[in-house]
Amino acid sequence: MISKFGCGLVRATVMAGISCLLHGCYYMQAARGQMDVMRKSEPISDVINSRQTPAALSARLRLVDDARQFSIDELKLPDNGSYRSYADVERDYVVWNVFAVPEFSLTPKRWCFPVAGCVNYRGYFSEQAAHRESARLEEQGYDVIVGGVAAYSTLGKFSDPVLNTMLRWDNVELVVMLFHELAHQVLYVKGDSGFNESFATAVEEVGIKRWLASRGLEHELIAYRKRSELRQGLMRLVGAARIDLNSTYSLSIDDDRKRILKQRRLNQLAEDVAVEFAKHGRDASIWLAAGLNNARLAATTLYEGRLPEFRELLHRCNYDLTCFYAEAKRLSKLDINERNLQLDALAAIHE
Repeated sequence: MISKFGCGLVRATVMAGISCLLHGCYYMQAARGQMDVMRKSEPISDVINSRQTPAALSARLRLVDDARQFSIDELKLPDNGSYRSYADVERDYVVWNVFAVPEFSLTPKRWCFPVAGCVNYRGYFSEQAAHRESARLEEQGYDVIVGGVAAYSTLGKFSDPVLNTMLRWDNVELVVMLFHELAHQVLYVKGDSGFNESFATAVEEVGIKRWLASRGLEHELIAYRKRSELRQGLMRLVGAARIDLNSTYSLSIDDDRKRILKQRRLNQLAEDVAVEFAKHGRDASIWLAAGLNNARLAATTLYEGRLPEFRELLHRCNYDLTCFYAEAKRLSKLDINERNLQLDALAAIHE
């Protein structure tokens, strides 16, 4: 995927609770939303075999079945009920995520939940509820962005279905999503979103390369690599902007001056992004439509902040996934400061 934001986020991990004691009605809407998704789920085999199922949908679900078995046999991903069923949630996105970051900071607001731990966003099954929360946070002075989510993982707590919202993607992007979300079931560290998402992105990269090669679809790998090159170019631009903005936010100047410098740097980032897209023969207007602020920068870098380090770890394991999973799990058990030190060492080697 070019970015986790197009018109909005396309992937995220969202955990639903059932208690209304800790976070008021937030858990109630999450529980209702999750139950609605599960209620609408049907076994993929039943959908494929139904005479009422359009041929195009049957073909996509057969692809999912094939990729799901490949994920087990070749990628050592969990063999469970996830992505064995299909649900049409009758809307464009299944969840809307809210990201909030202080006006002069790049450290996201964090929300903590019993199962998922602390994450840098809050998910809503209602777009209206997400925008209400966004407005509330904006009134408190946060930079905020709301992104629609087409797929999410319950980390194996439920048997996640394939959703109609996922089928907007082409075949390669759909298979990539399956590998990414299943990777979260292999390893998930509470409170370290960057670690979790970078790990899953590394798994998806290896997975799609092997999948396409095994199906004689190397020509599609070229297109995937081009998308990855654009994505990496965007991450470099966002990373450079983050460095400059952090420097600006640390200055001992008045807030009005900081706002001017901040907007100037965001405007420059928008121009740089447009040039990067043009280099790849693409139009940046959709990527830029959601706007640029601190929350957007934080959300954009969430998925790949540690990706180079995980690539280096894969290289050390000779791309053996059993070794890679074991090493990643070893890192996950470390204190976060020690984990980051060891990841920093991998980054130095990768460079």
